[in-house]
Amino acid sequence: MAAGELAQRVALVTGAGRGIGRGCAERLARAGATVVLVARTEDDLRACAEAIGADGGDAYVHRADVTIEDGVAAAVAFAESVGDLRICVNAAGTNLTGPARDYPMAQWDTLFAVNVRATFLVCRAVGDSLLRRAKPGSIVNVSSQMGHVGYPGRAAYCATKHAVEGLSKALAVEWAADGIRVNTVAPTFVDTDLTRSMLTDTEFRADVMARLPTRRLATIEEVAAAVSYLVSDAASGVTGHALAVDGGWTAW
Repeated sequence: MAAGELAQRVALVTGAGRGIGRGCAERLARAGATVVLVARTEDDLRACAEAIGADGGDAYVHRADVTIEDGVAAAVAFAESVGDLRICVNAAGTNLTGPARDYPMAQWDTLFAVNVRATFLVCRAVGDSLLRRAKPGSIVNVSSQMGHVGYPGRAAYCATKHAVEGLSKALAVEWAADGIRVNTVAPTFVDTDLTRSMLTDTEFRADVMARLPTRRLATIEEVAAAVSYLVSDAASGVTGHALAVDGGWTAW
């Protein structure tokens, strides 16, 4: 994406304090967007904002728990106050693994709250903002290859990401006539704080690599590049699409 391509647009990014969310925020800022950084940990958000500022970009910090409806409403209102909110990236997410037969329902509820409820709340609030202001816009939900396949020990996570894929398609159809595009990016395993402890298990890592035709993990930069394409004018005809950044995992 060319520098300045997203100038005059505000992008709200959830989960922006670290990992994929931070990578997306930094990428959009380099393309000229003013980025509103949203997450629960303010220190992480401030570190991201400082990095964006040092790179010549503009970023604002807004601490919020996006599983809470009022918190989401406040975050979107803040983004509107910053400028022309046109872009939303939902990167907030979590994973708690375990066999299905004794998987704790408290963990099931946590995954659905963070991965599905929060995604819906933010999509709904941003979509409402765009519709009220009669503005076109782009929403990208960070899903996963696990939204398209299954994997042992990840029944809850796979269920949430399949839900995100279905939600995104439904919203894409509902809002298409109003110029609001909704897509997903579905990465394979990326080396982040969320996955690092899993990938230190040599047996698990070997299994992951064996399933990847490219024989390597995706990078945060590759995922952010896919997101930046989907929010750009170059993707103006793309909606309801899942862009896999999965090293060929789902092509088997």
